[in-house]
Amino acid sequence: QVQLVESGGGLVQAGGSLRLSCAVSGHTFRSYAMGWFRQSPGKEREFVAAISWSGSVTDYAHSVKGRFTISRDNAKPMVYLQMNSLKPEDTAVYYCAADRNPPSNVVVTATMYDYWGPGTQVTVSS
Repeated sequence: QVQLVESGGGLVQAGGSLRLSCAVSGHTFRSYAMGWFRQSPGKEREFVAAISWSGSVTDYAHSVKGRFTISRDNAKPMVYLQMNSLKPEDTAVYYCAADRNPPSNVVVTATMYDYWGPGTQVTVSS
């Protein structure tokens, strides 16, 4: 059974930074593609960032490119999302997700993921 637990969310002013962490249980973590998604009230869950099993390939939503960085440590095992230059529109619940049989290096479609964490709230004040 794979479990994901996010942490690191909170309240921050616009222009500030937060680092989200996702703790993953499961001995086959190093073969999973991982991703971060977010959902704000009244909106669908949207892709934020994804990383390949090796960490060598990443992809980002256009809205966060250049501000957010996804990384992973397969030895721990953990996935991170460093968020800089935060904007009020980044306010959402952020979810970590794992794809055990990724069809490609990175996976940007939510329905392709097999496991999800409960989410962590990020609120950016103006």
